Amino acid sequence: MRRPRNVKIVATLGPASNDYEMIRALHEAGADVFRLNMSHGDHSEIRARHEIIRRVEKDLDSPIAILADLQGPKLRVGKFASDDGHDLEVGQSFRLDLDPTEGDTTRVQLPHTEIFQALEPGASLLVNDGKIRLEVKDCGDDYANCTVTVGGAISNRKGVNVPDVELPLAALSEKDLKDLEFVCDLGVDWLALSFVQRAADVEQARELAAGRAAILSKIEKPLAVKNFDAILKASDGIMVARGDLGVELPVHAVPPIQKQLIRKSRAAAKPVIVATQMLESMIDSPMPTRAEVSDVATAIYEGTDAIMLSAESAAGSFPIEAVTTMNNVAAEVEADPTYTNIIEASRTANRESVADGIVAAAREIAETTEIKAICCFTTSGTTAVLVARERPRVPIIALTTDIGTARRLALSWGTNCFMSGEVERFKSAVVAAAKAARTGGFADETDQIVVTAGVPFNTSGTTNILRVAPCDERLIFNTEPG
Repeated sequence: MRRPRNVKIVATLGPASNDYEMIRALHEAGADVFRLNMSHGDHSEIRARHEIIRRVEKDLDSPIAILADLQGPKLRVGKFASDDGHDLEVGQSFRLDLDPTEGDTTRVQLPHTEIFQALEPGASLLVNDGKIRLEVKDCGDDYANCTVTVGGAISNRKGVNVPDVELPLAALSEKDLKDLEFVCDLGVDWLALSFVQRAADVEQARELAAGRAAILSKIEKPLAVKNFDAILKASDGIMVARGDLGVELPVHAVPPIQKQLIRKSRAAAKPVIVATQMLESMIDSPMPTRAEVSDVATAIYEGTDAIMLSAESAAGSFPIEAVTTMNNVAAEVEADPTYTNIIEASRTANRESVADGIVAAAREIAETTEIKAICCFTTSGTTAVLVARERPRVPIIALTTDIGTARRLALSWGTNCFMSGEVERFKSAVVAAAKAARTGGFADETDQIVVTAGVPFNTSGTTNILRVAPCDERLIFNTEPG
C-alpha cells in the first residue's frame, strides 16, 4: 500500500481498536506498524489482535509490522492505611522501607530491595510520574530516610523512578520473560525492550528471542542515554520513549536528546521511533493542538523513521482521526523544500563496505538523472535499511523472498516492500524489480529505475551490483546481460 509520505506511523492497539473493521481502517488510514502493549491485555487478547492484523495483511496484500512492547520492571510503593493516600509537604521527612505495614504520613513500603542496595545519600526518588520528589538523607539495605523537596499527593501503588543511580535490575522481569516467549512464538516482528540501562540488557533479550524477532531498545532512563552508543550497537532499532525520559530528566533536556538519538540511529542505519504524547489531546478531541502538530512535525524534520500513537489509538475516542492527522502532517512536512534541505544536510558519509558504496551511488544516480525508484533485492533487510539511511528523494522498493523481512522493513523510512520469488540471474531480478515498480504505481514502461542486488543471489550481505534499468521488459531482455 503506497503512502503519500516516507516516515512511518506506529499505532498502539487497545480497547478502542480491537476488531477487524477498526484495525483495517487504521491501516488504510496510514498505520504501517501495530504496537501490542504487553502492559495491558492478557495473552488471549494479544493473540486475538495478532490474528486480526495478519488477516488484514492478507486481505490487503500489504506487509504489516507487529511490535510487541514488553512492560519491564515496575517500581511502585506499597499501600496506605487510607485509600485516599496522603499529602506530602515540602521539607517534611518521609521514610521508605521494606516493612509491609500499611503506610501513613511518615512512611510507606517500597518492596524493592534492589533500590535500597543502590541508593546513596543525595540521590533523588521520583514518585507518581515525578509529581513528588524525595531527596535521600541516609539509607541502608532496607530503608531510606528522605526529605520532601517537591510535595504532592501520594497514594497506593504509585510508581517510583530512580534517575540518579544504576539499579541492579534486569530489564526483563518474570512477566517479561513469559511475555517474550509468548509473542516470539506468536510471530511478532519487533520486540520493544523497556527499562534498558546497558547493552547487556539488549544482549539478554536477543539471546532469548533467538532470531524470532528484531530487538528495539526503548530509551527512557538517563543511564540509557549515557550508554546509548553501546545500546545502539547491540540493538536493531531504537524508540525515544519521551514519557519516562521526561520524568527522570529535566523536560528541557529531552528535545536535544531526541535530536541526538535520531541522528545517531540514522547514521547506524537502525530504525528509530519517536513516541509518547505526540497527539495526546486527540484521546478526547477530534482535533489536535497546534503544539502537538508542531511536535510531530519536528520529529519528522529531524529525520525519524517513525512516529507513534499510544493511548490516542488504543483507548481514545478518535483513533482513525489521530492516524489521519499524523499522515497529513507527514505528507505536508515532506512536501516542504526545507525538509529536503534539512535531511540532506544531516546525511553522514558511511563508506565502510561495498554495500555502503552501492547504496550511496544508487541515491546519487537517482538524484541526478530521471530515475523513478531505487529497487533493492534483500534477504535480511540490511540493504534496504542502508538505502533508507541515505534518505533518497525517490521511493525505495525492497524485494525479498522472506515475509518476515518484508514485515520488519515496514518500520523503515520510505521503504515499500514487495514479495519476490527466488531469482537466480540478475536479468530475472531486473524484470521482477520493473514489475514491482509498475505494479506499485512508482513508474511506467517509459521510466527507468536503479536496481541493486547481490551475487550470489539469496545470500545475506552480498550486495555488489548496481544497474540503471528500463521498466519495459522488452528493453530489459534486449539490453540486460545475464
